[in-house]
Formats: sequence, C-alpha cells, structure tokens
Amino acid sequence: MRTYGDLFRTPGFTPIFAAACLQNAAGTVVGLALATGVYARTGSPFLAAISMFGPSLAQLAGATLLMSAADRWPPRAAATGLALLTAGLTALLALPGLPLGGMFAVLLATGLGASISGGVRAGLLTDVAGEAYLLGRSALNISTGVMQIAGFAAGGALVTVLSPAGTLLTGAGFHLVAAVVIRRGLARRAPRAAGRPSVAATWRTNRRLWTISGVRPIYAGLWLPNGLIVGCEALFVPFAPSGAGLLLAGSALGMLAGDVLAGRFLPPRWRRRSAPWLRLLLAVPYLPFALHPPLAVAVALAVIAAVGYCSTLLLQERLVELTPDENRGQALGLHASGMLTMQAVCAALAGTLAELTSPAVAITLLAAGSVAVTLLLAPALREPAEARGAGRTG
Repeated sequence: MRTYGDLFRTPGFTPIFAAACLQNAAGTVVGLALATGVYARTGSPFLAAISMFGPSLAQLAGATLLMSAADRWPPRAAATGLALLTAGLTALLALPGLPLGGMFAVLLATGLGASISGGVRAGLLTDVAGEAYLLGRSALNISTGVMQIAGFAAGGALVTVLSPAGTLLTGAGFHLVAAVVIRRGLARRAPRAAGRPSVAATWRTNRRLWTISGVRPIYAGLWLPNGLIVGCEALFVPFAPSGAGLLLAGSALGMLAGDVLAGRFLPPRWRRRSAPWLRLLLAVPYLPFALHPPLAVAVALAVIAAVGYCSTLLLQERLVELTPDENRGQALGLHASGMLTMQAVCAALAGTLAELTSPAVAITLLAAGSVAVTLLLAPALREPAEARGAGRTG
C-alpha cells in the first residue's frame, strides 16, 4: 500500500476517516462555543480557556485509569457507544442555566470518554491499515488540521447565527452522525485483549508497556519536544498580535506538508535516517525569535519548524512495532493522552515564562529546551543499523 488512494480502498478505513473528521470538527466548534459562552457569563479568560481545553487535560486521567477498555471492548461497539455518549454529554452542555460546576463535571466525563475513544480509533487503524499504519496516521493527521481550520471558521459563524447553545447542539449532531458512520461502516471485530477493562488492568498494562525495551524514550520523544513547541505557538498572539493568524496558519501549513512528506513520500530507509534531524527541525527555527524577526521571516520560520511535527509519526510507527498486538490501542491511546496533557502543561509554562521575560524570549527558551531534550534523548532513540536498513514496507 503506497498511496492515499490505496488506503481509502482498504475496507474499513473510510468510515474511520469520516468519523474522525466529524468528531474533530465537532470538538473544534464545541470548544469555541464553550469558551464564548463561559466568557460571556463570567468575564474570566482563565475559565474560558479551561472550558475550551479542559477535556484535553482530563484525558490524562482516562489514560491512567480507563485505557484498558481500548483493547478489551469490541472496537465497533466501543467506538459507536463512545460517540453516542459524547453526543449526549455535548447536548447536556447546551442546557440553559447549567451551573459552572456541572459544566466542568460534564467536560471531565467528555475528556475521559475521548481518551478511550482515541485509543479505540488508534487500535482500529493498526488493524485496518496493517503495515500502512504510518500512511493511515498521516491521513488522519491531515484531516485533523483541515477540520480544525474549517471548524474554527464555521464555529465562529455558528456562534453568531445560532448562539453558543445552538452551536453546542450542532456539535452533538456531528457526534451522533459519527456514531452512525461507525456502526454502519465498520465490520464487527473481536477485542484485541481478553478480560474486562478496569483500573487495575489499565495500570497493569501501562506497567507492562513501560518495561518494554525502548518504549520509555519513545514516549518522552513523543511528549516533550512536541509539547515545548506547542508552547511556542501558544505565544503567537502576544508575540505578534496583528500577525498571529498568519503565524498559526503557517504552522498548520508546515504540519500538513510534513505529514504528507513522511506518510506518502519518504521511503522506510529515509524515514529512519531523517527522524533525528526532523526532531531538531521542530525547534531550531524558533531559536532566533528572541531577536524579534520581521513578521514575514517569523512566518517562514514557523512553516519550516512545523514540518518537523512529522517526526511524531515516525516515533508512533516505532511504538507500534514494539508494542504487542493486544496492547496497541492502549499504547497509542496513552501516547495521545500524554501528548495533549503535555501540550497544555507547556502552554501554561510558556505563559509563565512570557510574564517573567517577554513572549519573544520565552519562545526562544522553549525552543532551546526542545533542542536540549531532543539531544539528550538521541542516544536512547538511536536504532540498530539493521533496523535502519530494513525499515518497514508500509
């Protein structure tokens, strides 16, 4: 399987892709509607930000307590049920007069469900795409970027036309349609692992994953350099208030280009050889930001840096190779939840550094931290020569 066309002709991939698009679009418009509604009610930027990104933070709890369900539930039933649950929870958020405490409780439940849903989807992708996992992950990453751009644009219009509550109900409808797509489009599959999901099973499998040789540095490489650079992007608005949109768009463009490059055009041997350099590419272009480059130069640097995000794809491919089949959903779900949590933590760190110094200096400090982490992890992430030469055929 060498092309995206081949991938979409693979039975089962199209409904996974379509459902992911619907759920990503829903998450984007719902987050915008919540932030708008909470800020209008409270006037608090902090509460508005937490309402928008709270589900992402809650995913860490799901990864450490409930992720065993990703491999122990039948995938089609789990994905369908979780989409229906999210639709119902999103509709609850639209209730008039819902107290803020109740709203944040619903957001916590939404984040817990999203963490398991991400693990189920990742496991399904390994089942459906097989050795073309990297190509499939690339396609899903591209859809995420496109849906976020479209979702923010559509969400702004929906909030104006329908109100935040109406926008929330629209997002619930997207999740409902995603549930139908999954139920009708996917074939029934047996769970990858035996037994009932539980907190104990989640902890036991997480401990097992941590003991696999080479897995710990992969998780560190997936979470830390990436999170620190997301912290850089979180400072685009204070760095260039009138040009933040261009900087964010440039970063999105570079990320999409990197996903296509790694997923479609780099052969296995070159993927392995280029991976360390791509991890450095993610951070090095941000080092000159302390010098306050002109906006055009800053945008170009952001585009170049964001190409390096595709290094995450290459590390995910290695994680799949090292993980037993019956634990792949939990392994990939743990990665996704940890990544989102670390991005939120690094965004908070970025804001603190910017308060103490300046946005430009903070961006450079975060980039330097990302470079340092990448260099420190390089020996542990270096592959044997035979692995670099062989690669995978997908």
